[in-house]
Amino acid sequence: MKKIIVTGGTGYIGSHTVVELIESDFEVVILDNLSNSNIDVLDGIKKITGIKPEFYKIDLANPSETDKIFDVIKKADGIIHFAAYKAVGESVKYPLKYYKNNLNSLINILENLQKYSVTNLIFSSSCTVYGQPEHLPVTEQSPVIKADSPYGNTKQISEEIINDIIRSTKNINAISLRYFNPIGAHNSSEIGELPIGIPDNLVPYITQTAAGIREELKIFGNDYNTPDGTAIRDYIHVTDLAKAHITALNRLLNKKNKKKSEVFNLGTGRGNSVLEVVNTFEKVTGVKLNYKIVDRRPGDIEKIWANADYAKKELGWQTNKTLGDALLSAWNREKKYRGI
Repeated sequence: MKKIIVTGGTGYIGSHTVVELIESDFEVVILDNLSNSNIDVLDGIKKITGIKPEFYKIDLANPSETDKIFDVIKKADGIIHFAAYKAVGESVKYPLKYYKNNLNSLINILENLQKYSVTNLIFSSSCTVYGQPEHLPVTEQSPVIKADSPYGNTKQISEEIINDIIRSTKNINAISLRYFNPIGAHNSSEIGELPIGIPDNLVPYITQTAAGIREELKIFGNDYNTPDGTAIRDYIHVTDLAKAHITALNRLLNKKNKKKSEVFNLGTGRGNSVLEVVNTFEKVTGVKLNYKIVDRRPGDIEKIWANADYAKKELGWQTNKTLGDALLSAWNREKKYRGI
C-alpha cells in the first residue's frame, strides 16, 4: 500500500480527495493546522471509508514543525499539497498573511521532499493564475498574466518555485492542477464545504442563506460584461475534482508523465453566472433565496471557464456531475450538518 501525505487534508477539497485515496487503496497521512477546517472531518471520512487516516496538527509555514513531522513520517510515495489560505477578497486586505503562509509552507515542504526523497508532488493550483483572460475558454497554453489578487499571485509564484526546484534536482516530478470553482459535497453528506466564519465562496453562502444562518446572499456586482451582468465561473463538482487527483497521482507513480513538471486545467468547460447558480439552486432544492446586489468585490475577475480537453486526452479524466447535482449535494450536506 503506497503512502501519500495530504496537506490540508481536513479541508474542503482535501477531505474529498482523502476519501478517494482511501477508496483507491492508498495509505493517507494528513497534515493540517485546522485554521479553516474541523477535526470532526476525520469522523466523516471514517464513516464513508471505514478508515480514520493518520493525522498530525501542524503549521507547515513553520520550518521546525515541518522538519519534525517529516522526520516522524520519513518515507512516503507522494504528497498532495492543498494547505493554503484561499480567499481572494481576504488576500486583497491582508496580502502579507497570504504570502507568508502559502509560500513558506510550500518551501518547507519542498525542502523535506528533497531530504527524504519523496519524488512525486501534486500541487493544488488555481485558474486565478490566468487573471482575466483575453480569450475564452482557457487552455493550459493561455498566458499566465499579472494576478488580480495576492492569492492568485501566490499560486503563480508557487508554480514558479516548483519549476525552479525541478530544474535543479533530478528526483522530483510534479503536476500542478489548476482548479476552476469547486462546489458541492460527497453524496453521503458526511463531508462538504464548511468554512469557519462568514463564507467567502458563493455556494456555502447560498446554502447558509437558505438555511437561515445568513440573512441574505450578497451578489458582488451586476454590471459586468456578461449576459445577465453577474460574474461567470466554471463550477466543478468537488467529487469530480477529487478523482482527478488520483488520476494525476497514478500518472506520476506509474511514470507516465511526459515532462517532470506538468499542468492541467480542471473544469467542466462551461461557464455559469452567479444568477444562473442562484436560479439553479432554487430549481433543484425548491428553496427561494433572499439576495441583494452589492458593489463589485476587489480582486474578482469578470469571467473565466476552462478548456479541459488536455486533461481528458492525457489523464483520461472528465467531469460527470452537473451544476444541479453539485448544488443539491451542497444543500443536502448543509441540511445534515444543521439538523434541518
